[in-house]
Amino acid sequence: MSTKINMHKKQSLTLWLLLAAVAVGYSQARKIEFTEYDLPNGLHVILHKDNTIPIVAVSVLYHVGSKNEDPSRTGFAHFFEHLLFEGSENIQRGEFDKYLQNAGATNNANTSNDRTFYYEVLPSNQLELGLWMESERMLHAKIEKIGVETQREVVKEEKRERMDNQPYGSILTEVLKHAYTVHPYQWAPIGSLDHLNAASLEEFIEFYKTFYVPENATLSIAGDIDIEQTKASVAKYFKDIPKGGKKIPRPTVVEPQQKAEVRDVVFDNIQLPAVIEAYHIPAQGTPDAYELDMLSTVLSGGQSSRMYKALVDEQKKALTVQAFPFSLEDPGLYLVFGIVNIGVEPDDLEKAMDAEIAKVQNELISEKEFQKIRNQMETQFVSQNSSAVGIAEQLANYHVYYKDANLINTEIDRYMKVTREDLQRVAKKYLTKENRVVLHYMPKSAQSKPENTQIKKDN
Repeated sequence: MSTKINMHKKQSLTLWLLLAAVAVGYSQARKIEFTEYDLPNGLHVILHKDNTIPIVAVSVLYHVGSKNEDPSRTGFAHFFEHLLFEGSENIQRGEFDKYLQNAGATNNANTSNDRTFYYEVLPSNQLELGLWMESERMLHAKIEKIGVETQREVVKEEKRERMDNQPYGSILTEVLKHAYTVHPYQWAPIGSLDHLNAASLEEFIEFYKTFYVPENATLSIAGDIDIEQTKASVAKYFKDIPKGGKKIPRPTVVEPQQKAEVRDVVFDNIQLPAVIEAYHIPAQGTPDAYELDMLSTVLSGGQSSRMYKALVDEQKKALTVQAFPFSLEDPGLYLVFGIVNIGVEPDDLEKAMDAEIAKVQNELISEKEFQKIRNQMETQFVSQNSSAVGIAEQLANYHVYYKDANLINTEIDRYMKVTREDLQRVAKKYLTKENRVVLHYMPKSAQSKPENTQIKKDN
């Protein structure tokens, strides 16, 4: 499951062939060299040079996500991901993508609970185009009635497509709503369409002026560049953008510890039931977060993993099953998800899922299995840095969330320090009934059955 909502995909065959070549060029584990500095206006800049392929990725991460929203105006962060492709004072409506298409480039954006991320991947001789367009987004974006009304309709259609009409599309919304009582993680990035409809143009303008400012942004560039020339170009387009000058609103509320299991039944437009378990876990980057990430590989990292072998291959109780941390800047969730096989009851799948969790709680995994998991983590670590845009994004993430961009080279060491005993310890500590939400997703056709009308929710 991912909180990323990808739009504006304008891809050319030529570019994708080049991107494939870039991925090959980056595929070997090696130290990622980079330069980072701050402009006087507070914009943090990170530059990575690799002249293997004539491609450059230009990205800007704004440290604003759904958790920064007013509870009565949810969905703003994701809405702006769309709105800021509308144009600027110097880019006419509908022309943003055309500039990039004409240059053989591609662009995209995504929004999460914690951030909003924009990027362009361009031929390296078009670097300044990417810089100009991102500077226009930061300084001159048009927040006007026609763009707001247009994007309201786009978001409505996206919600219908990705949530209302997609099987299991509301899972994230339902999980967050049940797992959080006071923290703003309780709503998903898509937010409320009623809130967006009720918002005034002035409220949108204020959101832009508050969060889309240089001191809340990280400009990360990776690929075929000359460092000194790129510094000069960055200064040309960004140094004169003024600071916002406001204190960036950050939630300080702490979600209270859950003391009892929360259970509910959700009826959805699906054919087969599903079982979702969500356990509260610490924030990303904390010591136990690495142990939990590795534990997910034990449970569901591929078809040879424990849950897949037991529940899908052997017991035939699930069509698919997954366990993974939904890692967030503040304490997040550990999700275990399974789609029930035909003829199997959700209760039976839940018991089988719990039995596999109990095994890692009660006994150490073997040395052989542990080594396989370590190898998988190393492969995953290399893979996330297998493209120019992947490197640009990771450098920005590490700076914003951990204040240490060099974790792009060293974070794997934290995983390699995890022991078998650590995996058992975090399974015992966090994967407990009193620390979880359990949702049974049922077909709407089952809603009329008497046994399903009584919904249980314990707090």
